[in-house]
Amino acid sequence: MKRIYTIISISVLICTAFSANAQVKSYVSLYGGVSNPLGNYASTDYNNNQSGFAKKNVTFAVDGAYYIKKNFAIGGAISFQDQGKLSAADANALAQGYVASYSADNATVTGYDRFHSWNLLVGPQYSFTYKDFILDLRASVGAIDVTSTPETSIQLTGVPAQTTTFYQRRSSGVVFGYGGTAGLRYKVSDTWSFGIRAAYIASPGIAVTNQGRTETEGRLVTKIPITELQTTFGFTISF
Repeated sequence: MKRIYTIISISVLICTAFSANAQVKSYVSLYGGVSNPLGNYASTDYNNNQSGFAKKNVTFAVDGAYYIKKNFAIGGAISFQDQGKLSAADANALAQGYVASYSADNATVTGYDRFHSWNLLVGPQYSFTYKDFILDLRASVGAIDVTSTPETSIQLTGVPAQTTTFYQRRSSGVVFGYGGTAGLRYKVSDTWSFGIRAAYIASPGIAVTNQGRTETEGRLVTKIPITELQTTFGFTISF
């Protein structure tokens, strides 16, 4: 609770230091940086059926806002994320989990493909100014286009009821997403600026198909929730 109060207090002090009087120009920005999976999305716990095994990796974004009046705007961003793939250590941990669940002699887990997705999120934005600095705060909703998730194949030995290979299939689709963004820009001129941006993005997640199971012991994933924090740096052109 003390940590929450501290964060709120710091946020209030920062916003108080920035003015909200001057007209802010509309802009388009290009950003690049890191997307950090959070919560279940990043979890590598075999016993958690919502563990995503997603990894910290690159993200690229086009971000912009059109100011309707003074400091109030409608903003949006399109971003691409690569959240990695199943590592050798992940595959080994999953194999050990399946051996325990099925009382198998051995298990071989093989991973294919990667987490790839596109985010399209829009929402209201308010900007505070202080000298050559601009603080942008935005809440947004939209869509996450998951173009691929990792696929795994599992082969067990010593389990008469499950002699065939079974799969957690690659998934894709468009799902609902929401989040919030905070960005700090520094004006080099009336037209150009550069800055940093942090975007929290979440979704109930993408449905997962399983195939080839004759037994339902152990790990059975039906949905992978998505939660990530993007931290990026970029350049802005205002108009």
